[in-house]
Amino acid sequence: MNPARRVTAAAATTVALATAGTLLTTVTPASAAVTCTSPVFKRQFFANTSFSGTAKKTDCDSAIDQSWTGAPITGLPKDNFGVRWSVARDFGSGGPFTLTASALDGIRVYVDGTRKIDLWKNTSTTVTKSLNVTIPSGTHTLRVDYVNWTGSAKVKFTYTPRTTASVDKTKPLAPTGAKAIYDTTTGKAKLTWTASKEMDLSGYRVYRRLKGSSTWKKLTTTTATSYTDVPPATGESYYYEIRAVDKAGNESTGSTDQPITTPDRTAPAIPTGLAATDSQPGVRLIWKTVPGATRYVVYRRWDDDGGGNPVVQVGKVTSTSWVDSTVKERLYYSYWVASVDAAGNTSAKSARAYVARDDWAPSAPVAVEANPTAGSGITVTWKASSAPVASDLSAFRIYRDGRLVDEVGSRQTSYTDTNVRHSRSYAYTVTAVDTQGQESAVSAPATAVAPATGLAPAAVSGLRGVMDEYDIVLRWQANTEEDVAAYVVYRGQLVDGAWVYEEWDEVMPWWGDETLSYSHEVWDPTGQDVRWAVAARDHAGNSLFTDGGAFSYVTVTEPVTGPPDE
Repeated sequence: MNPARRVTAAAATTVALATAGTLLTTVTPASAAVTCTSPVFKRQFFANTSFSGTAKKTDCDSAIDQSWTGAPITGLPKDNFGVRWSVARDFGSGGPFTLTASALDGIRVYVDGTRKIDLWKNTSTTVTKSLNVTIPSGTHTLRVDYVNWTGSAKVKFTYTPRTTASVDKTKPLAPTGAKAIYDTTTGKAKLTWTASKEMDLSGYRVYRRLKGSSTWKKLTTTTATSYTDVPPATGESYYYEIRAVDKAGNESTGSTDQPITTPDRTAPAIPTGLAATDSQPGVRLIWKTVPGATRYVVYRRWDDDGGGNPVVQVGKVTSTSWVDSTVKERLYYSYWVASVDAAGNTSAKSARAYVARDDWAPSAPVAVEANPTAGSGITVTWKASSAPVASDLSAFRIYRDGRLVDEVGSRQTSYTDTNVRHSRSYAYTVTAVDTQGQESAVSAPATAVAPATGLAPAAVSGLRGVMDEYDIVLRWQANTEEDVAAYVVYRGQLVDGAWVYEEWDEVMPWWGDETLSYSHEVWDPTGQDVRWAVAARDHAGNSLFTDGGAFSYVTVTEPVTGPPDE
């Protein structure tokens, strides 16, 4: 007697079905098994003979053929334990099967919950029973219950199809997944299909018939799931089907018919009625339908004064119209079209169509996006339209809320708008401009919200302030930012423990000034300490003072009384 069999980790991942219907040995490690892939059995060990409670261990077992002396696993007693195997598997078309069970002590076999074999005794010798059953087509469950009351333990169970022609009258199921792919270059038809789930499969028969005929010709019998045929290359169409054959000689119905058409060596007619029209976004071509054509090939030549330019293929289409969006403006072109049938035969070229390209405005930019950029503003990105090719593109224009913001060169596809107000939403569009000054339509809009902070000019530096009798005199260094629109002067008083400011005046910057000053006579002094603040404001209105940032200020003591009346 041997303990429960063990297998390697590699073998534990392999499941196979033998020709006779038995399973190749595979055991999944208990530590990894929760469910077992059919047709592998799920095996459960119980510390009782009633299969009650939680199993002590659950693993996978590919074949029921075991013997134990003592406890089969840790945690089980050597006597009065139970082992249950169960599996749900696809029996294909079903048919006659033989169930064979042997055990020392008791074994019961169930099919779809119905008990078929019952050898439920505490014996001192091995008991065996075979039973012939008919299993319907489709998926069914098998369950084997084994108990050991005392002494040594042995158990074995198999289920195999009966393949004698006098017994098995059940046809296999028709093969599925049939495909036929015809290679016009080699003239070969590659047939493939899905492996049958029949347990008594002998092989497959491949048949072919001419379209319009009801007579099938058997080409081969094979155990493979593919076959390559070389049908007569007559330009005719053929159908293939595959039939399964079992060991009793029963043949299934045919698979779904798979059509192929052999090459036809005659080229389709030459297209007629070719016309070329200059348009936007390119040259529009139209021609008449050619019977039997599945696609068309378009050819083009650039016609210049010198001539001699090559004719090149520029398009493959399935319709009878096409727009060539790769042509350049202010040039001349000739076009031809050829028809192609399903076999790849190509006609001669059509009569020539000539067109002169005009100078069109470029197409609107695409893929416009707007995103806030910390410390800068809003960055707008875009791409030049690919149709038509803007060979004379010279610039892009950026619009904010419908108003022109700036113009950049044709090689630039991004722009950062710094003249935006904190937390405000803006909509941007972009246009393309060619060398003739023609402007495209506006792009689709892109919307973004400016950053909530970080756009205001820096705090002024070097702020100094003194009272010159009744005049407050302030001086500070000019900011380095180029977008400073003004310096705002604020006067602050302490009210209930907090400084309250009011806007007092503005100082406009002058180009080249490094130091700025402000002087103002205080007519209504308080005799108290007051604060004079100066904050730079940009053209968008951003300011550290209004945005809640740290601005510069000085504290001075005002006189008790104001200047005397003059």
